[in-house]
Amino acid sequence: MKFISFLHEGSEKFGVSDDKFITDLTGKINGCRSLKELIEKKEIDNAKKYIESSKDHIGEDQINYLPVITKPDKIICVGLNYKDHVDEIEIPLEKNPVIFLRLADSQTAHKENILLPKVSKKLDYECELAVIIGKYGRHIEKENALDFVIGYSCYNDCTVRDWQQHTSQFTMGKNFEKTGSFGPYMILSDTIQDYRNLSIQTRLNGQVLQKAKLNQLIFDIPTLISYISKAMPLRAGDVIVTGTPGGVGFKRNPPIYMKHGDKVEVEISKIGILANNVINE
Repeated sequence: MKFISFLHEGSEKFGVSDDKFITDLTGKINGCRSLKELIEKKEIDNAKKYIESSKDHIGEDQINYLPVITKPDKIICVGLNYKDHVDEIEIPLEKNPVIFLRLADSQTAHKENILLPKVSKKLDYECELAVIIGKYGRHIEKENALDFVIGYSCYNDCTVRDWQQHTSQFTMGKNFEKTGSFGPYMILSDTIQDYRNLSIQTRLNGQVLQKAKLNQLIFDIPTLISYISKAMPLRAGDVIVTGTPGGVGFKRNPPIYMKHGDKVEVEISKIGILANNVINE
């Protein structure tokens, strides 16, 4: 089941896609006006029942995509979480996850543009698995951590490399407008038998530049959830972006940065393809 957030006739909506048509769920399930609210109110099962009989369909070619969770309370990102990426960066392996935050208004969506900032030409791609939290938790044990995951999606955690390297902190390089692409769908976690079997890749203008499997994560998803929840509450609709594999542009010889007119795609098996064009700001 593919949950989607979208813009239709000037209104933000959400629903479920079958690749051609969207069943509009906006306001239909206990008054929920967003996918985040549906998750918060624990109405996923009622949404499934509604879809079975609904005839309220919108053509997917009639909408503009929005980030899957349009206004998450937290977007928690993980750096240096694949060994081949750590090796290409040429730094020691950390003992704990490298955590930083992305702001919700830095995001863009499937088939929307990624912006190449006026102040930089060093915009890099980063394919990542996004984990969407389904319920509140603090001090979560690793053994129970996957019970807190409601779904998965694709994420392109684009980085403005020169601004990222201004200081030892990642924030500036990770929060330029429309550089975090999120979508196109949320796939329910109970339909993914084992996330570790998923494969992930980035394509730039059709060329595969990153490729990995999720079993290569240094800190797996239960470890990340447990670690993060020791410091901050995880809430329904929060997003954890789990890290990128090796093959990033700035470590290639010569470096590869995204430029105006490029098309970048992130594909995760069983989840989907997130596609964006890159344009100058």
